[in-house]
Order: sequence, then C-alpha cells, then structure tokens
Amino acid sequence: MPLDDTELMQRTASGDERAFEELIERYQMLVIGTIAKMLGDASTAEDLAQQVFIRVWQAAPRYRATAKFTTWLMTITRNLVFNETRRRGRARLFPMEHEDGTPREIHDLGTVEPGHRLQEKELQDAIEMAIASLPEQQRLALILRRYEEMAYEEIAAVLETTVPSVKSLLFRAREALRSKLAKFLDDSF
Repeated sequence: MPLDDTELMQRTASGDERAFEELIERYQMLVIGTIAKMLGDASTAEDLAQQVFIRVWQAAPRYRATAKFTTWLMTITRNLVFNETRRRGRARLFPMEHEDGTPREIHDLGTVEPGHRLQEKELQDAIEMAIASLPEQQRLALILRRYEEMAYEEIAAVLETTVPSVKSLLFRAREALRSKLAKFLDDSF
C-alpha cells in the first residue's frame, strides 16, 4: 500500500531519499505545469521546479501536516514563481487550454483554411496576452482553480487569504478576461 504524503514527508525529514523521490514523482508534473502556465517557459519551469523540490527537502524537518501537502507545496511554488516574475520584471503566460480549462484543439494546418488559421492564432495570442496581463494573485488563483482544479479552500491557503477573497480574485480575473477578449466572444457567451 503506498504511503501518504505526510508519511513520505516524515521519512524525507529523516533523510529517506526514496521517500523524497516518491514525492517528486507524484508532484513534479503539477509543479512544472503550474510554473509553466505562470511563466510560459518550459525550461525555466523545470529549473524552478527543481528549486521547489530542493526547498521541500530542506524544509522537510520543519514540515507540519497542518494543511494538505499539495497546499504547502503550491505555496512554495507560488513564492518562487512570484520571485521569478519580479526578477524578470514581467509576467507571461502561454496556456495550452482555454480560460474555462478545456483543452485547445490543435488543428492540422494542412486542412484548415488560411483565414481560419489566422483567426485561431489571433485568438490564442489574445488569450495569452490577456491572462499574462492579470495581476499575479488573480493569475495564480485562475490557474490553480481552472488548470489544477484546486478547491477554493486550498487556493486560499496557497495565496494566504480567505475563501471569499479567492472568489473575488476569480471573479475579477474572469471579468478582466471577458473585457479584454470581448471582440472574440460571440453573443452566446
């Protein structure tokens, strides 16, 4: 029977490298995916993910299971991403999914009319720019909710705020996206 996250962290705190490797295997895609969605840079995402797990290893002796492990892990991830965006002086996001979390269709460019290809590219660029222009807190709340499917309570813990504040951040993010993408939205939206 596989060990739960708390047991793995207890073993990691005792220096058990195999337990630590198991945590990495379980959560590296979550961490890399979140970072990549925030920064839009796969190589930087992998580098920052390594830093996240180095911090997990270093903090393991001080870890207390007062919240879900993923909440604690995403808090470390958030801090490193925010530091990186401040270091860069800009924030970009290149999502592979639509704002509502549905995957984007990737068309065979040989079968798509040139005008349609241009519209798809224009829409994709507009979505990327709109999400990238959101304030950090709104952007991370949106990514954690839509892409990582975290509960409001978990997002609140990661962002160190309240559930009503998270709901407000998400509302403002969606409203900003609607406004910025209005020319692409049809009447059914």
